Amino acid sequence: MPKTLAELEAALDAALNQCESAGCSLTTTQLLILRQALGLVDTPQDSIANPLEALSIEERQLFLSFVREQASQNRSWKTTLLNDWLQGQGSGDVQFLRDRYGIQWLEHIKPIHLADYDGLDESELWKLKVGDRVEVTNGLWEWVQDTGSCSREWFLCTVIGIKDADADSDGQNRHTSCIVRFDSGTEYEIQGIYEWNRPNWRWLS
Repeated sequence: MPKTLAELEAALDAALNQCESAGCSLTTTQLLILRQALGLVDTPQDSIANPLEALSIEERQLFLSFVREQASQNRSWKTTLLNDWLQGQGSGDVQFLRDRYGIQWLEHIKPIHLADYDGLDESELWKLKVGDRVEVTNGLWEWVQDTGSCSREWFLCTVIGIKDADADSDGQNRHTSCIVRFDSGTEYEIQGIYEWNRPNWRWLS
């Protein structure tokens, strides 16, 4: 029987690998509950909605550093990991994600989960990409108020284009515009998506 946390972790990993080989992998929620029950995760159960809570503090720091690094190179961190896994390549400091958590866990990570860690630099970590699903408020195109006949509403849409504007001669006033397409097919361009219009959009939960 395992006596230490390290031995318990190793035994659990071996069991999970056997489950995966047998084609009966556990769900993300099951994994989180199991790790919590074994004392491997010190996170209260009501916070398991964010898969990043399954990681230890050190693992989370390594993972978020990897996400930052990929963003700085204009690469999708998730695509990089999936390519490594599909091609049987190592993933360096974040190899533990494949070894301990697997693709099911990875697929549950959304930008809103990264946004929970708001001590990070937003411009580095969660820039919009073509294909992202977001919600935008009608405050972009009409005057709204918290109460009254013209209240704030949120509309689902898909990012179909991102454009970084050139800075002026002083290197100032650079801004990013974003084109979104609503489910109705209507398209809308949002100026200053990160600068002055950040309160008017949010990640889809």
